[in-house]
Amino acid sequence: MDYKSEYLRKLVTADEAVKVVKSGDSVHYGEFVMVSHVLDAALAKRKDELEGVNIRTVTCPFPPQTVLNDPERKHFIYNDWHFSGASRKLHDKNLCNYSSLTYHEGPSFFERGYVPVDVAMIKVTPPDQHGFVNLGTSNSITHALCDAAKVVIAEVNESVPRCMGGSRETLHVSEIDYFVQGDNKPLIQLPATPISEVDKTIAKIILEQINDGACLQLGIGAMPNAVGAMIAQSDLKDLGVHTEMLVDSFVDMYEAGRITGLRKQLDKGKMVYTFAMGTNKLYDFLNNNPVCASYPVSYTNDPDTICQNDNMICINNAIEVDLYGQVASESSGTRQISGTGGQLDYIYGSYKSKGGKGLICLTSTFVDKDGKLRSRIKPTLTPGAIVTVPRSINYYVVTEYGMAMLKGKSTWQRAEALINIAHPDLRDELIKEADANKIWIRSNKRS
Repeated sequence: MDYKSEYLRKLVTADEAVKVVKSGDSVHYGEFVMVSHVLDAALAKRKDELEGVNIRTVTCPFPPQTVLNDPERKHFIYNDWHFSGASRKLHDKNLCNYSSLTYHEGPSFFERGYVPVDVAMIKVTPPDQHGFVNLGTSNSITHALCDAAKVVIAEVNESVPRCMGGSRETLHVSEIDYFVQGDNKPLIQLPATPISEVDKTIAKIILEQINDGACLQLGIGAMPNAVGAMIAQSDLKDLGVHTEMLVDSFVDMYEAGRITGLRKQLDKGKMVYTFAMGTNKLYDFLNNNPVCASYPVSYTNDPDTICQNDNMICINNAIEVDLYGQVASESSGTRQISGTGGQLDYIYGSYKSKGGKGLICLTSTFVDKDGKLRSRIKPTLTPGAIVTVPRSINYYVVTEYGMAMLKGKSTWQRAEALINIAHPDLRDELIKEADANKIWIRSNKRS
């Protein structure tokens, strides 16, 4: 088959391609930095022709034109599986809804027909000599949603790195209905998050838990980046990578010689991930690099896969933790901040891993809008807060004041352990609340 001719036959303008969208359709925009602003802009032009188009995405890094052009949500209803900063701001204006997701289950939603997809709009590399386009930095659920879609439209962008697998990192020209030539703009750069002195203190505590040959998963944020920077400057050897998100700090660790993957039990020698977000340093590193392996999230985030590597060290952020051990990482009260993502997957998977540790990390305090110091370790979660990791699954909690291991502990033992890593100035009030809630006994000790 002449794949070049097939590709050229399917190549149309963005305006022509989005004509396939009908009122009431379910449209999926793709994921992370691989969301196409070109196709979004073309669909936004059709606002007055359409009603009730249900748009889904995963962490779209920009506010879509379809949303900005339709503040009454008459034409387009926008939903995100895991909020970006842009989605968070739209949610605050009632212009975006969160779709709940335990990340490793994502592909099954399409395979089982729970999430219909009339039109998939994705961003890809140009076809290679064999007629395959690459999904770039977002494997995740992309192939599954394209398999489920009635129509697949792909923006071709020459700036997209060709990310090697793994599995399901490509689509054949024959699997795509329309191609649109994009503007070839570079992928969106993830801005660096400032690292505080408290972040560095927490990172030092975490670094003590990492031994030669450990396998790493890092979440997003300043503190995991601080861990990565410290690892790059350490003398640790033969670290492995099995992570949800690949970020710039993994490049630093690899180039410093800390990552070889040679002691991994699964995917030996490979840096396994399901999506990547960062800067051009990361995107250039990924391009045609056989040390990196892109997989669907149903593989990378399945606890039964995660645990096959020994000594999994999984490092994730949280907004607050209560004295019962419940973790809220995705909402502040009822305000959606991000999403469940893969945090639950990795905390559970790390416990099943021989020698593994799942670390929920947070600064002990924050300053509220009135300038008052508040504890992130609370007697109970803020009303309306969403539990990301239930107390029965939570493993380790880390603040700048130390680390609490919660497995096997009763409610009073958990309260004691967590109060001992809360801010010293706020511990007495936490003890009073714990006592009132009948989770404190007189023999409890304070450090």
